[in-house]
Amino acid sequence: MPDPAETTTNLNPNQLPRCPTGITGLDQITEGGLPRNMTTLVCGAAGSGKTIFGLDFLINGAITYNEPGIFISFEETADELYRDVASLNLDLKGLVSQKKVVLHCVSLERSDIKEDIFNLEGLFVLLDQTIHAIGAKRIVIDSIESLFADVDDLGALRSEIKRLFRWLKKRNVTAFITGEPYQGAYTRRGLEEYISDCVISLDNRVVEQIAIRRIRIVKYRGSNHGTNEYPFIISKNGISVIPITSAGLDHPGTAERVSAGLPSLDEMFQGGGYTKGSAVLLSGTAGTGKTSLAFAFTLSACRRGERCLFLSYEESAGQLIQNMSSIGFHCEPFIKQGLLKIVATRPSFFGLERHLLDLHQTIEEFSPQCVVIDPLTSLIGEGTDRDIKSMVTRMIDLLKSRRITGLFTSLVSSSEPRISSGEIGVSSLIDTWIVVRELEEDAAAGIGKKRIRGLYIVKSRGMGHSSDVRKMVLSNDGISLTPVDAPAGTAVSKDAPERK
Repeated sequence: MPDPAETTTNLNPNQLPRCPTGITGLDQITEGGLPRNMTTLVCGAAGSGKTIFGLDFLINGAITYNEPGIFISFEETADELYRDVASLNLDLKGLVSQKKVVLHCVSLERSDIKEDIFNLEGLFVLLDQTIHAIGAKRIVIDSIESLFADVDDLGALRSEIKRLFRWLKKRNVTAFITGEPYQGAYTRRGLEEYISDCVISLDNRVVEQIAIRRIRIVKYRGSNHGTNEYPFIISKNGISVIPITSAGLDHPGTAERVSAGLPSLDEMFQGGGYTKGSAVLLSGTAGTGKTSLAFAFTLSACRRGERCLFLSYEESAGQLIQNMSSIGFHCEPFIKQGLLKIVATRPSFFGLERHLLDLHQTIEEFSPQCVVIDPLTSLIGEGTDRDIKSMVTRMIDLLKSRRITGLFTSLVSSSEPRISSGEIGVSSLIDTWIVVRELEEDAAAGIGKKRIRGLYIVKSRGMGHSSDVRKMVLSNDGISLTPVDAPAGTAVSKDAPERK
């Protein structure tokens, strides 16, 4: 179990001590967590995830950091809170029974509030007793609007809000308070954001019929923090934030090679295949054999005893297995051995953020050495060009940072003027780029033409490679690459790249 004192250590020794949330990605963009023993205001409209956020913060504190917590709800009962988290694998009821988390569900009626004598003394007594009873280090108040909903005296309201925040700081607890935005302000009263030490804004917007939740650190006194908007999702494991700034250029380099899956293709890379941990792109029009080449690489990795994750965005796992068996690629033994995992899903089922987070989680669970995504271009219709490029950048950086060899296929329209246009704006991130395309050659009888497949290498960083165009043949026995005799001046010889 992590020591809370250790988890709050920062690169800058002068920074405020942190209270780690245990929420994936959030501790990264806050550089360690929320300000310890201070107040954080988390504001957002209905459905933005405020209550789940607070429960996740408390549960992670109790389980991971041995910090008991208190949850005060003015809107929901205990049974409703248990039901809310039941589908998220968060054992709130178990922690309550162990007295690691205490729930106080308070129902306030307007008749209970007398403005001439309104104060929070009763709440303070309740909190003080509970803090001493369980040694609480974290408190969540949900929500501050409900607490002061029927108080109209602005002077009394301001006085009691300030008093609440001061009281929480004196008790040396990390406070998490939820609020609701109103007319451009982060809260209905417009005061809490000014006296809070940290302000986090959540929203749930719909873009082209796809709902996207985003988080932004509006304010964090005395500390550096990420200032962008970051997508987050609520999944079975709670809240997960996807930091855009996780895309970096600190990938380790290596001279180690892995086979491309075909000896004849390895020869085109001077016998070595792809660089381990690199990003490989296979682009081409429909029916040129991109998935087959990707599967050859996949099975080669499995034969070496490496785990491989295959993400299919166009074919079901059963259809993919059947189609590949027609060219002699049989993957069932590797699936049974746990070396191959095929995940098939439609890109339109989720937003880009969900796809990226699912990849993160699957990599954590499966620990593959190779990842294949077929095809990458299926994601194009699920966001703007900027969003897609950002996602692909983070995806490639994730694989490279873990020395996972990534292979991506890309579908190119037959109407494109150049076959090498299938890089969807990320060619600078790709280490090895292979193009497969349709060619024509004379029929056996010398009458007419017949369609064949051709393959060539556009680029491969850090290694010599062939500039020849090879004929690619798919048969019952697999894939073979043979030289193509291309007359000078034909389209084949003109498009073949020069050797680097």
